[in-house]
Amino acid sequence: MRAAIFRNGKIVVDTLPEPKPRAGQVLVKSLACGICGSDLHARQHAHRMVEMTKHFPGRKPMDLSRDVVFGHEFCCEILDYGANTARKLKPGTKVCSLPALLTPEGPQGIGYSNDNIGAYAERMLLSVPLLLEVPNGLKAEHAALTEPLAVGVHAVARANIGGNEVPLVIGCGPVGLAVIAALRIKGVHPIVASDYSPARRALAERMGADIVVDPARTEAFAAWAERAAMSALEKAARPSLRAMLPALRPALIFECFGIPGLLQQLFEGAPRDARIVVVGVCMETDRSEPMLAILKELSVQYVLGYTANEFAHSLRLIAEGEVDAASLVTATVGIDGVAQAFADLANPGAHTKIIVEPWR
Repeated sequence: MRAAIFRNGKIVVDTLPEPKPRAGQVLVKSLACGICGSDLHARQHAHRMVEMTKHFPGRKPMDLSRDVVFGHEFCCEILDYGANTARKLKPGTKVCSLPALLTPEGPQGIGYSNDNIGAYAERMLLSVPLLLEVPNGLKAEHAALTEPLAVGVHAVARANIGGNEVPLVIGCGPVGLAVIAALRIKGVHPIVASDYSPARRALAERMGADIVVDPARTEAFAAWAERAAMSALEKAARPSLRAMLPALRPALIFECFGIPGLLQQLFEGAPRDARIVVVGVCMETDRSEPMLAILKELSVQYVLGYTANEFAHSLRLIAEGEVDAASLVTATVGIDGVAQAFADLANPGAHTKIIVEPWR
């Protein structure tokens, strides 16, 4: 079968042996797979991923001298089952799954593994217990957005929102847009979002942002402060010592870029008592001044992934039209176009989500 393979630091097209399902597994055809920002980072910083994996006993790091097939945001079609496996869904059924295989040694990731092929290949293996049937005739390229939406849903859930916060979303790529959608669904307003790209700012509005900011023209925290002003009753209810501080509602900041230096910028610009939720995955060593966070009593929450329930909930949100998945897809490519798609995604103004269709 054909696949787009991460080999010697580059994305190349080659053939691989056909995977064979074991007991509890299903062979699937990859219908659609989103190119994740983590895939772009992984190609550039794969050695850092390997180094970090060594801090987690039981996780098997990638061997960068061997082939890796990325692809963990996918929708697939069932082809066949392994021996002694209950056939709970018919061949031809469209499915999504958490990007993991259940093995006797424990769960193993799909997409950043030498052994478990990701969805940039024509076919791959999934674990039957993790399968979710795609409902409502949902298109495969839209169902494939379940995974990135679940990241945003999880980030908002982990933020422990009380109801009085005014959120600020920094970065309106796929993850930031997922956070905005999750905030809107939760009923948190006003939502302030910041991004340099006009196209992504437009998508932020479509996903539910109330205020969008071009940081090249307007400082994000200044725009946030305008919308976070307390009412007269809120001002009057403050303790006397708090009355000396700016009369602003609590700040809830979602960092969705994942680039070095941004956390320090947030420490500098955030108001006192702000909560920062780090959703973007920075794979490089970063530097920040803890004293700033200490003096302002900032809270920093790092988040990763999602739960199985959040993943299933995200699929339902897309299928029921609660999230406009179609607006996020800006291009589709076959296996031969993956390398160029990686290059194209370096320009955030041109694309938001490129979907790989390996069958093309």
